[in-house]
Amino acid sequence: MWNLLFFNPVLVVVFISWGAAQTLKFLIKAFQGDVNFYNFITTGGMPSGHSTVICALATAIGLSSGFTSPLFAVTVAIAIIIMHDAVVIRGAAGRQARILNRLIDKYQKEIKEHHLKVKLGHTPFEVAVGSLLGIAIALLLWDLFYV
Repeated sequence: MWNLLFFNPVLVVVFISWGAAQTLKFLIKAFQGDVNFYNFITTGGMPSGHSTVICALATAIGLSSGFTSPLFAVTVAIAIIIMHDAVVIRGAAGRQARILNRLIDKYQKEIKEHHLKVKLGHTPFEVAVGSLLGIAIALLLWDLFYV
């Protein structure tokens, strides 16, 4: 059964794009002096792994099913929701975490909590780079292996 997953060209594109985005995120953080293997799986940062994966998925589905297919339309709608969520919703959650962390610092004795993770979402630039990365990877892989 697991072997069949690797024969699905759309899934291959998705997994490779995710790996590329997370590796790039790790390398960018490492270049900035933050060599931490947790950066392979963490949220937030450059590029947006969610945007990379969903745009690679939408592109691969467009290439396999056609860019006028209902399936492509569904994946584009999901991509818009995911990218909006990455910037707006998770961005707001990160700003709230920053404020709550200040309260935790101020009332350390009364609030016995650890700091919340602040970098949950993405900037529009991180989402745009992730989107372009996903599209580029899907087009490249499709041209190399599936034409």
